Amino acid sequence: MLEPTKDVSLPVESHEGIAPVAQTGEWAAPKLVAGSLRGTILRVAIPAVASSLLMTIFSSVDAFWVGTRIGSAGLAAVSTSLFWIWAIISLAEMISVGLTSVAARRIGERRPDEAARLCADATLFAMLLGLVVALGGSLALSRMLGVMEMPSDVTAMATRYLRTYLLGTPLIYGFFAVDATFRASGDTRTPFVLLLASVAITLVLDPVLMLGVGPFPELGIAGAAIATIATRGAAFVMGVVIAERRGLLRFGSPSPSRVAPVWRVGLPTAITGVTFSVIYVFMTRTVTQFGTPALAALGIGHRVESWLFMIGVGFGAATAAIVGQNLGAGRADRASRAAWMATGYCTLLGVVAFALELGIPREFASLFTHDPAVIAESAKYLRIASISQLAICAEIVLEGALGGAGETVPPMVSSTLLTASRIPLAGWAAARWGSAGIWWVISLTAIGRAVAMAGLWRSGRWRRKAV
Repeated sequence: MLEPTKDVSLPVESHEGIAPVAQTGEWAAPKLVAGSLRGTILRVAIPAVASSLLMTIFSSVDAFWVGTRIGSAGLAAVSTSLFWIWAIISLAEMISVGLTSVAARRIGERRPDEAARLCADATLFAMLLGLVVALGGSLALSRMLGVMEMPSDVTAMATRYLRTYLLGTPLIYGFFAVDATFRASGDTRTPFVLLLASVAITLVLDPVLMLGVGPFPELGIAGAAIATIATRGAAFVMGVVIAERRGLLRFGSPSPSRVAPVWRVGLPTAITGVTFSVIYVFMTRTVTQFGTPALAALGIGHRVESWLFMIGVGFGAATAAIVGQNLGAGRADRASRAAWMATGYCTLLGVVAFALELGIPREFASLFTHDPAVIAESAKYLRIASISQLAICAEIVLEGALGGAGETVPPMVSSTLLTASRIPLAGWAAARWGSAGIWWVISLTAIGRAVAMAGLWRSGRWRRKAV
């Protein structure tokens, strides 16, 4: 068995412009199982949070160009397409969550070579899965959008957007696998640098492709999808090169048995995400009765909420790696404290989000549209949803911690049941209080999911999970 290097301070060449990490040909033993827990959390979480926020910033800028240049119908098309994109991404999360958990456990067990081969096989599997999803989604696209019963102009633009997005699914899935490879090793800085470079390029490409600047053709809403694909695709290609050079990926003859623990751990998370997306597809039918402004407001609300959500995802990803490595090293108590501390840090930002969404919702909405009706409805959504910002970090970070421990079935069950309750509750509330009733249902069930995750983590069952 290959032993990990003890010195993790050896820098790469400074001109490479990437995070300093040892170049040893093997995975260096990460310092996630010893030292100051507060320092460990912040060191790993801050780059992960920054990476998540980069994608959120890009998504928000994308929505700005669509909303202000194409109009409210285009914004509604992108917003409703997002629910199907969630389903697509949820399958990628199966690889991300499962690989982070299993690879981090192997590193904690001091088995770096096995972890590197696992990550390589999982990357190939992810790209193959992405190809299957791209083909299946393209064939079923008309039915996927037809079930939402949207206005014809919104459906037409959503079709162009999603058809283009699906073309890049294999690259997007590959990026999730490579990102998990770095995170499992305790390196969250390299994915941040990769995203920083690619997002900087695509922030320029987005309006150029949408509006047809200079020699480029005017692609409209399809240009927005192409820019999104370019972001993840470029980061994936660069990530593979860097990870293989550092010995984090070891490609060879792929073994299905090696990847089996990854999908076994990650599948419940994928089911949760797909179910969540499908539920929102049917909820869209309830929102549709209040017209395009309500559909656009739902999208704007999610865009604004995504800023805190993605901070939580960053903290959750870092916590998953810390929990996985500490369980592999037999330090369950340290893993437990790490999850609660990360939740606390993230929730401090949740208090800020609560105050902003409650105090200046119209200003947030105005970033994405000039339509007075959409602004008014979006402000209503954000005021109601602000209360859920106090709890959302507990849901996301602790779900990430549970995933890092390999405990993914109980979170799947509790989250799915609470999210599914939105369909009947939204219909009931809409009939009595209009669109405000729907927004209240979304906010209160989100709080319920946070309470459920806190209860699952506190129960301690995750301590006995083997992966």
